[in-house]
Amino acid sequence: MKPAIREDFVADDDAVGLRADAFLSSQLGVSRGEAAQWCTEGWVTVSGHPIAKSRKVRRGDVIQVNAPERIDPMAVKVETVQELKILGEDPDFVVIDKPVGVAAHPSPGWVGPTVVGALAGAGYRISTSGSPERQGIVHRLDVGTSGVMVVAQTERGYTALKRAFKERTPTKIYHAVVQGLPEPLKGTIDAPIGRHPNHSWKFAVLEDGRNAVTHYEVLEAFGAASLVEVHLETGRTHQIRVHFSALKHPCAGDQTYGADPRLAAELGLVRQWLHAHKLGFPHPVTGEFVEFVSEYPADLRHALELLRDGAH
Repeated sequence: MKPAIREDFVADDDAVGLRADAFLSSQLGVSRGEAAQWCTEGWVTVSGHPIAKSRKVRRGDVIQVNAPERIDPMAVKVETVQELKILGEDPDFVVIDKPVGVAAHPSPGWVGPTVVGALAGAGYRISTSGSPERQGIVHRLDVGTSGVMVVAQTERGYTALKRAFKERTPTKIYHAVVQGLPEPLKGTIDAPIGRHPNHSWKFAVLEDGRNAVTHYEVLEAFGAASLVEVHLETGRTHQIRVHFSALKHPCAGDQTYGADPRLAAELGLVRQWLHAHKLGFPHPVTGEFVEFVSEYPADLRHALELLRDGAH
């Protein structure tokens, strides 16, 4: 996080004729776009009057800048997330039960809590491999998806786990409640996934997308919806959500991918019913296969109980 900028400048001969945004950019070392935005928002004045970004600087101008605090959207914010639980820890990694509403790491536009920040707040020393905002992150869960996730604590842990996920060695088992009853009851969805052509925040099954393979089995059927166990062979963004939506069986509550809002309301869901239930991977040092399980959180248990009680 950078401090607020409060500066006064008296224009000399070298500044005469420069645009206000270009002058500020050269004086303060900020981008011209940021300087222009300050002018547009009224943070830059000449003799107490706002100055337009394109206004030419005149000799003797007293230009005053009173810009607000600049926040780096990629900075890691150390914080406390009470709902985040530790399922297991080792000198080389920590396994967490990620609650809904927590992102894996900082990203532009996200202002909520992150796994990286929560672990830092809990006193964990996370691997510095990778970009600073993604410290220790070797795989991710969506903000709206809860469940088990592993984070590297050391450089050797990061290297080994990153390689394992790249080589698809870990076992990733999810549970989901999807609308209707998938047919067949046990099967494989093999359909490439890419960014949606019309919505940058969504993904879709596309002919020229990246290879994506999802194995599933129906565990319970309730009529309006089914509980399915999902084994991911690949790990594309929104893979389970996109694949079941493409089959016309979207995850209950997942209105981004076509879920029925009435069913979501009846089940008390404000996010997709999707949970990372089990994660297994080779220990980064010993090679021994280790497994961790995350139980359903309260909102998903409640929705499942309603379905089992025969309400639908």
